Amino acid sequence: MSALNGLHDGAELSPLRRFGFNITAAFRLLLRPARGGTMWPRDGRRAALLAGAALAAFFLCMVLLDAASIRAVGRLPPSVPWLFDQITDYGKSGWFLWPLGVLLVILAVLPRSRLTNIAQRVLAAVTVRVGFLFLAIGVPGLFINIVKKICGRARPLVPGNIDPFAFDPFNWSAAYASLPSGHATTVFSVLVAFGSLWPRARGAIWIYALVIIASRIAVTAHFPSDVLAGAVIGSVGALIVRRYFALRRLAFTIGPDGAVKPLAGPSPRRLKAVARGLFAP
Repeated sequence: MSALNGLHDGAELSPLRRFGFNITAAFRLLLRPARGGTMWPRDGRRAALLAGAALAAFFLCMVLLDAASIRAVGRLPPSVPWLFDQITDYGKSGWFLWPLGVLLVILAVLPRSRLTNIAQRVLAAVTVRVGFLFLAIGVPGLFINIVKKICGRARPLVPGNIDPFAFDPFNWSAAYASLPSGHATTVFSVLVAFGSLWPRARGAIWIYALVIIASRIAVTAHFPSDVLAGAVIGSVGALIVRRYFALRRLAFTIGPDGAVKPLAGPSPRRLKAVARGLFAP
């Protein structure tokens, strides 16, 4: 935790210089060498088996479920797709990345020199956790936005299309950006990221994630295999970001058994004390 002391500056600095100072310190933390362990699992056979199982499930889904599910959606009462259409946009990454990004900017410009050393550590710990959430959601999202343009899979809502094997690679239109589902990637990265820091919230986030991926099929924006691919990429991407942080003891650590575990976060009492120190006259 001592390395987090780099995230502070003098109140005499302008907000812009303070922002630059703290962002530079944050990047130094992120780029520091790993402390024990490896980025990739040592059990390559197990990782290969899991990857093979995911690919097999994807292709089975394409063959057995994709076209049938879109036909089934066409037989639903109109009120059902309409209801899901009202819900589905809550799976967009902007609902998370914009607030987290704004919060990171605010944390970077706060004058920390008036705080005690302990209070500075608390604020730095909060900054690290917000940064983790931003990257764990943003990195998988950036990856799939590149992949889906390369794949060029036609969405089910393309007129006359219920063919899950309709591909037009490097077609940059939104109608051919079905694989993988961006919404599914977002909600499953949210599930892993927020669930890693607050395990008790996982039940509620699971419900949210399942409703969103169901909505993507109900509004014929995606085939089931699209949301399956997005769910896997979102989960794995967030887990990779989590392990990267754990290797540097940022919000997480790696236990003797090799499992990633969250470090204790600031208590509400500590956070209130920091707020009083920042905003006291």
